[in-house]
Amino acid sequence: MILYPAIDLKEGRCVRLLQGDMQKATIFNDDPAAQAAAFETQGFSALHVVDLDGAFAGKPMNAAAVDAILARVKMPVQLGGGIRDEVTIEAWLGKGIARVIIGTAAVRDPDLVRRAARRFPGQIAVGIDARDGFVAVEGWAETSQLSAVELGKKFEDAGVAAIIYTDIARDGALAGLNIEGTLALAKAVRIPVIASGGLASLADIERLAAPDCAILAGAISGRALYDGRIDPAAALALLRAA
Repeated sequence: MILYPAIDLKEGRCVRLLQGDMQKATIFNDDPAAQAAAFETQGFSALHVVDLDGAFAGKPMNAAAVDAILARVKMPVQLGGGIRDEVTIEAWLGKGIARVIIGTAAVRDPDLVRRAARRFPGQIAVGIDARDGFVAVEGWAETSQLSAVELGKKFEDAGVAAIIYTDIARDGALAGLNIEGTLALAKAVRIPVIASGGLASLADIERLAAPDCAILAGAISGRALYDGRIDPAAALALLRAA
């Protein structure tokens, strides 16, 4: 299982939101590239980056910060936020992003996901952000009538590399992962699932190391890494042991 540290970008800075609310942003680092380098030094093997402004605007808004991160680290970077067309997908992959995450467009234009997955095998992920089990879009500003499992099943045979499943109610709230909901999705689809939203402590890491979580491909941690609730070395050691 891969533990991804998260860098959320807002106006060029590294921030964390509470439940996706742009008005509840805590700035943790003015230099996202330096933060990425710090995560790499701590031993993380991959990085999760979200262009928050891009998620709302529907187009990349923090390209300079992402470029700086790519120039600074060697570990693979997966990126989401504002990726709504093939031109943007191709541009990011051409710059060195290892995997792009398609969220809103996966609901609005599922054929885009299928085309991109065929064209860029292994480099397309779907971001499923759920509120009370239903998929939220447009930077989490709108909730659809589509359940997370229904959306995941739409891409069963599309060649999608992974699903990043985020429980919005827990994101940034340090409330613990929604293990039940994440495992339900992972059992319902054949696509590898990465857990996100609420990872708060080493107890959560221990839960991820339990046998029933072996079907998960990874997990994403944000605020708990920034405020010291999770020690990177201890967390990585636990997952390696599992």
